[in-house]
Amino acid sequence: MTAAVDRHAATLARDGWCVLRRAVEPAVIAAIEADLDDRFRATPLCEGAFYGARTKRFGSLLTRAPAIERLAMHPLILKLVEGMLLPWCERIALNLTQAIEIHPGALPQLPHRDQDMWQGPKGSLEYLVNVMWPLTAFTRANGGTRLWTGSHFDQDVPLLPEGEAVVPTVVPGDALVFLGSTLHGGGGNVSPAPRRGIVISYCLGWLKPFELQWLVYPPHVAQRFSPELAALVGYAQHRPNLGNVEGQCPSVLLGNDVPDHMPAVDALRPDQAEAAALFVRSQMGELG
Repeated sequence: MTAAVDRHAATLARDGWCVLRRAVEPAVIAAIEADLDDRFRATPLCEGAFYGARTKRFGSLLTRAPAIERLAMHPLILKLVEGMLLPWCERIALNLTQAIEIHPGALPQLPHRDQDMWQGPKGSLEYLVNVMWPLTAFTRANGGTRLWTGSHFDQDVPLLPEGEAVVPTVVPGDALVFLGSTLHGGGGNVSPAPRRGIVISYCLGWLKPFELQWLVYPPHVAQRFSPELAALVGYAQHRPNLGNVEGQCPSVLLGNDVPDHMPAVDALRPDQAEAAALFVRSQMGELG
């Protein structure tokens, strides 16, 4: 797997996007679409120029289709995402899971960079990585995702010529991966059928996610997750001490008997723990 991660990471760093062919079996995607079909039908069309008046969107996918966990926890993708984000955080976090259906007649979406939702410095770090999983084949005609290759290198440019956009053809089982700094947008659908897909994105572990995971998956829901998935959706501290509950790792909420009184426990990086310990020893020496 290391060779595959390195190969895709190089493409992602160079172009701002890459495609993992047959990342999962198409039957897995077919089962997910079947689980989501009723939700697609019942969900109203979006409101607003950005989401699109001929588009449907809904989230909370980990509770709507069991096999979504296989996509969110895909080992190769997690390695790829960690390689891109861990230089700026200690752990990654789930940013959102969202199903998208672009209907016939939909206009192209405004080109954008997803990382612009956070008002921090741009160009010196990556904030998130997106993974688009097609439920139906993506083509230019049916609203496949438009991407501007290399746009992550000059993030001060808000728009680029439409003619420079590429639309990778991806089919169920493929995974389209792109950086939060890559200019992109859903395409216009001039075909006679809707285009369905799922986006799963991951962000720096110290950021507030797009989809508020702790409300989407409260403790009584997250109790059913594996420890690794629960940590990914936010039931884990990000050192130092960020995201705690009463000074404890929030995973304490997943137990069957949560104490009413708990001690606050340090969750520091090794360098911080060493500095704090040295300071305490120096103070004790002065007192002695």
